[in-house]
Amino acid sequence: MNLENLEKSIGYTFQNKQLLKNALTHTSYAFEKHIQSNEKLEFLGDSILEFISSKYLYTNFPKLTEGEMTKVRADIVCEKSLYQIAKKHNFSDFLYLGKSELMSHKETRPAIMADSVEAVIAAIYFDSGLEEAEKFIIENLKEPAEVASHHVGQKDYKTVLQEILQKHGEVKIEYIIIKEEGPDHDKQFTARVECNQKMLATGEGKTKKSAEMEAARKAIEGIRKDAKSKREG
Repeated sequence: MNLENLEKSIGYTFQNKQLLKNALTHTSYAFEKHIQSNEKLEFLGDSILEFISSKYLYTNFPKLTEGEMTKVRADIVCEKSLYQIAKKHNFSDFLYLGKSELMSHKETRPAIMADSVEAVIAAIYFDSGLEEAEKFIIENLKEPAEVASHHVGQKDYKTVLQEILQKHGEVKIEYIIIKEEGPDHDKQFTARVECNQKMLATGEGKTKKSAEMEAARKAIEGIRKDAKSKREG
C-alpha cells in the first residue's frame, strides 16, 4: 500500500512510516496478523483533538460563551465531522482492515474512518510533536468551526415547534419513525410529527434526528402558512 498519497493529501510526511501504518490498522486486521491496532493511538488522539479544538475556539471566537464553545466543539469533533475529514483525504483507501470486517461491510464504516483520524493525529504528535498535530487539526476543522459558530445560538426546529404548539398550554408532541430504508452505511429515515395524535408533517433524513428535525421544520412552515391564510382571509 502506497501511503505517500495519503501523506500528500494530509500535508504531512512521516519520518517514522510505521507510526502511520499503526494509525491505520483496525482491530480486525491487528487480530488476524497478531500486531498492534490503532486503538491506543486513537485514545490519545481524542484527547489531543479536544485540547487543540478547545484552544482554537477560545482564541478565535472570543464572543462565544463557555456553553456555546462546548456546543461548537461537540459539533466539530463528533463522529460525523471526523468522518468527513477521513472522506476528504480518502482514508478508506489506506486502512488496514481484517477479512471479517471486509466481508461483513461493503463500505468502510464511518466510525472506523472517524477513529482513524484521531489515531493519525496521535501518530503525527509522536512523529514530530504537538505543533504539527495542531496544524493538521486546524486545517481540517477551521471551516466546520466557522459554520458551527454561526448556528450555535439558534434554536433548532423541534424547540421552535414545541414553543409554538405549547403557547396556549401543554400538548402531547410525538416524533415517530415511520420508515427506514437503505443499507447500514446509507440509511434513509422518514419521521412523522404529531400533536395530540394529529399528524402535522413528515420529514426525511440520513439519521433519525435529522428526519425528525425536517418534520418539525415542515410542520412550522405549515402552521405559519395556515396562520397567514387566516389573517388574509
